[in-house]
Amino acid sequence: MNPIEQGLRAVDRFQQHRRVPAVVIGVVRKYGDDRGGLLSALITYYGFVALIPLLLLLSTVLGFVLHGRPGAQQSVLNSALADFPIIGDQLRQNVHSLQGSGLALAIGALGLLYGALGITQVLQHAMAEVWNVPGVQRPGYWPRLGRGLLLFTVLGAGLVLGTAAASLVGSALGGVPARVGGLLVSALLNTALCLACFRVLTPREIPTRALLPGCAVAGPLFTVLQAFGSLLVTHELRHAGQVYGFFATVIGLLSWLYLAAQITVYAAEANAVLARRLWPRSLLQPPLTAADEKVLSSVARQEERRPEQHVEVSFHDGERPDGAGDDGPRGPSSPDAR
Repeated sequence: MNPIEQGLRAVDRFQQHRRVPAVVIGVVRKYGDDRGGLLSALITYYGFVALIPLLLLLSTVLGFVLHGRPGAQQSVLNSALADFPIIGDQLRQNVHSLQGSGLALAIGALGLLYGALGITQVLQHAMAEVWNVPGVQRPGYWPRLGRGLLLFTVLGAGLVLGTAAASLVGSALGGVPARVGGLLVSALLNTALCLACFRVLTPREIPTRALLPGCAVAGPLFTVLQAFGSLLVTHELRHAGQVYGFFATVIGLLSWLYLAAQITVYAAEANAVLARRLWPRSLLQPPLTAADEKVLSSVARQEERRPEQHVEVSFHDGERPDGAGDDGPRGPSSPDAR
């Protein structure tokens, strides 16, 4: 064993015997096992496809509603929409010149329907992948569509509550206390909204209490992303914006959406790891830990597509020689390995 491998083995032994590092490594490893980067990219794509027509529809509706009404314009500027990265800046600069258009309204509605259906489907797919639900047990199109509509109802209610809470805090306080109070209220509301959305998206057999840890972390992170995401994107693209203009705005929006998607997937992975005690995971193999075997068994069995199909998983000690057959189960070291 060379010195580098010896050092890595020492780090591996250390993290396997410490709860917090072991859980963190377990979440990161499972993110990779479930191809979390690909899931985040899919969520980002469909989120972007849904967001563009949503903004077109929103600007059109606002053009009808706000034209000639300064009070209503100020209410929009004080709402949760104004904190959305990039879009909030555009809204603040152009709210007085918004105009309504029937054609834009129709195009925005159709585009929103297509993108919205896509984002709800891919979010449900991501949760099923995270919890390794076998394909044969996943719901069909119409149940997924019903869940998607319920998700939009929850998100709409969350937006209304967030706007009302921000207005209430702003009217009761002023200056820095109002800003801090608004962030605290936003973190609490985002945590509750995250839990409600996860409950809608996650398979029903997963208890609600198993969704709490990830949401407790994701809610404040979403608040930070909402509050400082615009500043971060503006800072990173301040020079690119002068050269590429609109393209820089699109890149910044995609970056923001990808960060939000990663927070969502990592929060779900944390829930799965904690609920199923999927730690400690090994950094170097062999040997595999019981948690390694449990995760790999679940990943294999989620590929079942038909009731007639049954996937069995077995593990053996050491390296499999070329051309060798299965050595059979390892025994009771992992209840999921057969």
